[in-house]
Amino acid sequence: MADTDTTPGADDDWAAAMAEQADADAAPASGPQPAQIFPSFGEPGGKASMMNELDMILDIPVQISVELGRTKITIRNLLQLAHGSVVELDAMAGEPMNVLVNGTLIAQGEVVVVNDKFGIRLTDIITPSERMRKIGR
Repeated sequence: MADTDTTPGADDDWAAAMAEQADADAAPASGPQPAQIFPSFGEPGGKASMMNELDMILDIPVQISVELGRTKITIRNLLQLAHGSVVELDAMAGEPMNVLVNGTLIAQGEVVVVNDKFGIRLTDIITPSERMRKIGR
């Protein structure tokens, strides 16, 4: 028994696919052609289309953390910490704090208090070229 598709337009889809395949078979075999996935920077309007594609990633969440300082202690001293213990950090008072996005330093800033909540005022933004230079180390 023959299997038939009763979906309207299915014949048109198959015809279009077969025509596309015939065109591909008839084209001269000069090697594989690159896929046109990414916009060319030389094309007029390429910047606008790139901004439209950039919109797709703007809602991806990232983790931002502010680093006050660091220290190394032994496990013995770590286990002795109690409520009210003070851990000395390597950063000096008044030094800018590091702002990290997904663990990568992107800026430095100073602590501010706004409506009884802590925040950070950015004072220095790390340029992409500086970030790449630090990754290469």
